[in-house]
Amino acid sequence: MIIHIVMFKFKNRTEESIEKAKNMLLDMEGKIEELKHIEVGRDITQSGRSYDVALLTKFESAEDLKSYQINPLHVKVAEYLVSVADSIVAVDYESP
Repeated sequence: MIIHIVMFKFKNRTEESIEKAKNMLLDMEGKIEELKHIEVGRDITQSGRSYDVALLTKFESAEDLKSYQINPLHVKVAEYLVSVADSIVAVDYESP
């Protein structure tokens, strides 16, 4: 299993902008075959080092992650998030 985690810090940290991003991410569920699991969470501490939204996704293989990354729906969501984010960080790892 491949775990893909992405965290987003938004330029405009309003309730509306965070909810829009969260809903766009969750809307991918069931629409991309390779995407086996998705969780989206909002930061609850709002500390200076916090990011606003975390995305956790799971894939059966690295090849499935690559297919997900070029899927037109994911590309559309990613392009929007890049346009509204101040910072994005990610990590991908293999889970036993």
